[in-house]
Amino acid sequence: MEWWFLISIFLSFLFPLTLKLLFPRSKLPPGPPTVPIFGNLQWLSSSFFDLEPHLRKLHSKYGPILTFRVGPGTVIFIFDHVLAHKALVQKGSVFSDRPRAGEVSRIFTSNQHNINSARYGPLWRTLRRNLMFEILHPSRIKSYTHGRKWILENMIRQLNDHSNLGEPVWVLETLQQSMFSLLLLMCFGQKLDEKTVKEILDVHRRLLRSLVGLNVFSFLPTISSVIFRKRWKEVLQIRHEQLELLGQLIRARRDKKQDHQDQNENGFLFTYVDSLLKLELPHEGGRRLKKEEMVSLCTEFLNAGSDTTSTSLQWIMANLVKHQDVQDKLVEEMDMVVGKEAKEVTEEHLDRLPYLKAVVMEGLRRHPPTHFVLPHAVSEEVELEGYTIPKGTIVNMMVAEIGRNEKVWKEPMKFRPERFLDGGEVVDITGSKEIKMMPFGAGRRICPGLNLAMLHLEYFLANLVREFEWKAVDGDDVDLTERQEFFIVMKKPLKAKIIKRKREG
Repeated sequence: MEWWFLISIFLSFLFPLTLKLLFPRSKLPPGPPTVPIFGNLQWLSSSFFDLEPHLRKLHSKYGPILTFRVGPGTVIFIFDHVLAHKALVQKGSVFSDRPRAGEVSRIFTSNQHNINSARYGPLWRTLRRNLMFEILHPSRIKSYTHGRKWILENMIRQLNDHSNLGEPVWVLETLQQSMFSLLLLMCFGQKLDEKTVKEILDVHRRLLRSLVGLNVFSFLPTISSVIFRKRWKEVLQIRHEQLELLGQLIRARRDKKQDHQDQNENGFLFTYVDSLLKLELPHEGGRRLKKEEMVSLCTEFLNAGSDTTSTSLQWIMANLVKHQDVQDKLVEEMDMVVGKEAKEVTEEHLDRLPYLKAVVMEGLRRHPPTHFVLPHAVSEEVELEGYTIPKGTIVNMMVAEIGRNEKVWKEPMKFRPERFLDGGEVVDITGSKEIKMMPFGAGRRICPGLNLAMLHLEYFLANLVREFEWKAVDGDDVDLTERQEFFIVMKKPLKAKIIKRKREG
């Protein structure tokens, strides 16, 4: 009797779901055949991020917008820049929600209490407004000029050792630790020693690896957490270490503020943690943030500001090594604007270096650090391109495909910064008027750290190229093959030979 009862319950669930999949009320975009409950089986055999090559094939068959089933859920993928603009900008209020977080994401985001995962509403507005006005305001960013100079000096010191010894340098490793140290400074107000930085960075990397391919926990999470209990245990251990490490830094900053010792040697009067310690959530009775929520927000800040920048810088440096003529033009521009005798390309110089900006823009177009945006969810039923997208449907944009569209870009797979100079492509990277590329997303959910990221990319790229000549290691050509991790990285990380440039004066 028990087995018959279980079977009847299962069939009562399966039958209406099958009808819904086979005869949907809404006219969804086209897509491949599905299996009831499981959806498209490709997602079960690999992580969500490994589906990009498969999605490209579906794009050629079904067109610029398609439906893909992930378990019982529906995901709409958009490949076309015009459709992306219609969804994210013209219909932004409907397309700006986030889907309900899976089991693992709820742990690391404190039940969606961070900016990236928060539902579109009062919590998201409060958290984003705090970040934008308290730490990413131009005056706040300007106050960290000395921090960027400190990081640059450390980088150049390390690279000088490699140059003097004639040793090649693994570029990404140097960039990752440097960018992470800078974001730790902006977040916690401390110049942490190398050992502590590496310890936090190790937990951070393990966290990112744990989030790749965890679709096993998004489908029937209760059962999955039992079957995959070893991986689940690892996830919980990473979260415990994260809470301990970052929690200590938060407490140290809080205690320092309470002692009225809030000005360190370089005059950094305000940090991201300072803003979180005083933040109140009006929609939740004006309560303060919990420790777990502050750790989640700090993790988000470190992740968004360090890995994307270091990954993009490596891709740009790889292209400069591969295209020495581009590197030479960049040095020539800096010599003309800054002067050969100057010790540094300062932040004030950056607006007078159009070729530098073109190089950065071309790097972001050709090698966006992520090939998808974070998933959007529609907050109500909506029409798009003649299709009806039901409330709650997940929508994603194919970022790399949009930035490499041959109908928009001439020879899109070539690295050619000149396309962004006078007479070339006019591109608003925010995508407010039209979308031609979207490395930072677009619309209401566009990355709030866009301006900070562009500053860091331009400032560090300019000074690293001006200080050293970057060349390929003999017998080791630069390989631009991509590999999907949490971000899109070089399958073969860049190893370069660097030579100190001679300057006058």
